Amino acid sequence: MKLTKTDLWNLEEYSNLRQEFRKKVMAHKKNRQLFLGDHATLYFEDSITMKYQIQEMLRIEKIFESEAIEEELNAYNPLIPDGDNWKATFMIEFSDPEERAMRLEELVGIEDTIWLATNDHKKIYAISNEDLDRSRAQKTAAVHFMRFQLDETTVQELKSGRALTAGIDHPKMLFQTIVSERVTSSLLDDLN
Repeated sequence: MKLTKTDLWNLEEYSNLRQEFRKKVMAHKKNRQLFLGDHATLYFEDSITMKYQIQEMLRIEKIFESEAIEEELNAYNPLIPDGDNWKATFMIEFSDPEERAMRLEELVGIEDTIWLATNDHKKIYAISNEDLDRSRAQKTAAVHFMRFQLDETTVQELKSGRALTAGIDHPKMLFQTIVSERVTSSLLDDLN
């Protein structure tokens, strides 16, 4: 579901609702995080997470003009799943700046090695950074935006209860995991 201006609160309304809405969104986001090892996380987006992002941007920038609100909607709506895919923010997280710089150099191309699959079904690799390239030959970015385009077989397998697996095939950060039922259930809501 793409967001429109009618889905948003004005600045005064949001100010009054912000604390409660923020609590709801933080609880919602816990069901949409997928840790891929100690230093990589997929944060799956949807209309709730994007509404929060937009409302926060409008608040911080004190945006109330109609045209500027439409610009924010146009920037964030592409990150909402379309019913046959999942969209996620992939973050590489190292707290030490020197280690982070070194590891981002080692991890060039990692954004093309992130995948999801059902049991032994073929891996669905992320389509990364469709808005703009975030990597250079010397290093990758710490943040990438991804789309996982699901085929009908995968959707049917998930809806029938098959386990979802996820991983990274990059030689400097190999990882594979079974996605929890809690996260899988939240993601299935995006396919309706």
